[in-house]
Amino acid sequence: MKKISILIGFLLLSLISFGQDVRIKNKVFEVLYSQSLEQPLVIKYRSLNRPTKVNRGTMDFYKEENIKTSDADDYKANIYDKGHGAPAATFSDNMVNLKQTFSYLNCIMQDKYLNRGEWRMLEEQIRKWDDTENITVLIKTFFDKPVKKVATGAAIPSYLQKHIYFEKQKKWKCYVFLNEKPKFSWEELEMVCEAKDHKF
Repeated sequence: MKKISILIGFLLLSLISFGQDVRIKNKVFEVLYSQSLEQPLVIKYRSLNRPTKVNRGTMDFYKEENIKTSDADDYKANIYDKGHGAPAATFSDNMVNLKQTFSYLNCIMQDKYLNRGEWRMLEEQIRKWDDTENITVLIKTFFDKPVKKVATGAAIPSYLQKHIYFEKQKKWKCYVFLNEKPKFSWEELEMVCEAKDHKF
């Protein structure tokens, strides 16, 4: 009887946790992931001026076991890229780190012009900034109500924020991006942010 009670409790816990957000930390990034939206809500990583030693080649995103994420079908025949949260280029110091960035836990449904444009350019700037000091980056995604989704089920963020902490200077810079073709440069998208905005 006791074993049956434990089993039922475990099954209930499994069902509850499947419907909830999951928080996972690995050696590359930390993420708060929404299984119902199939998108990350918050991604945190550190940019540490790592040397580039490996190439991404034909590497593509992969699903994680027992976590409901987006997948390749969500990005077919639409304007959305598989946008990295923690960038591949930042973690190209070894193949283990690089591969970790291709987890769907680290994949944001981004307008292709944003992903390949101002978002990428700010990532490159962060890698320049980390030449002189370590940087912590916090990415937040936000969704319309009702949530917009692609036909296959993954939610589409309406806008994204990037919070950048300069560890030596002990100061933050924050930027906001609409999830659409950019009309402004990343420098023009700086926003005022407060200490409460950086909690994770």
